Amino acid sequence: MTVVGRFSTRPLYLQVKDMLIQRIASGAWKPGAAIPNEIELSRELGISVGTVRKALDEMEGERLISRRQGRGTFVIDQTSNEQAVRFSSIRDPDGIRISGETETCSIAAATANEAEVRHLDLRNGEQVFRLRRVRAHNRAPLMVEESTVPQGRFPGLAEESDVSPSIVVLAHRYGVLLGRAEEKVGVAAATRSDAQALKVAEGCPLLTLDSVVYAIDGKPIEWRVARCHLQDNHYFAEIS
Repeated sequence: MTVVGRFSTRPLYLQVKDMLIQRIASGAWKPGAAIPNEIELSRELGISVGTVRKALDEMEGERLISRRQGRGTFVIDQTSNEQAVRFSSIRDPDGIRISGETETCSIAAATANEAEVRHLDLRNGEQVFRLRRVRAHNRAPLMVEESTVPQGRFPGLAEESDVSPSIVVLAHRYGVLLGRAEEKVGVAAATRSDAQALKVAEGCPLLTLDSVVYAIDGKPIEWRVARCHLQDNHYFAEIS
């Protein structure tokens, strides 16, 4: 049975990818569940195994599925401990990826300012939630994190009992599948507020992480700026 648009200008493997992602988003394929193999999908969709394989390659690269040798292909659980820190570039002295435990968190509703409109691809006048968190690692202050998310994607977030988790956990609560993130690294002097939160001297150099997280549909869902006092921890980037 052919269910893809062969006359679409969008490449066939991307159409297949979109269709399979929709099965995850709709709950038809549950987190941790095995999905049909390449041959079964090619028969169902009436397309070549190579096209299916290319679509699955893309999904694996976006951490939506996991291929396990001799066992099959499975939907990744985005709330697992490993996935919860997937967008963190900070590692402890043992090389373990960390995001820190939330010590304090506040949230406020606001109209998006110019920078938020630009980073989140919003229209002027759209409403957002602004969150400020202070995170620690092993009881030592690690970062001050300020993030903005669109209210349209996270309606009622301010009424949630706990808004302290990472965007990975919040996205799962709202049925948002995450795709990729972009991050810029810099250095900034600690403001008085930063110094108080991180227990450092005002003017102390801090690592800054300016990032945008995108949903699987390519739309930005979080703009985050973190100012970090790393101490024994370090920033890690893998380049291939």
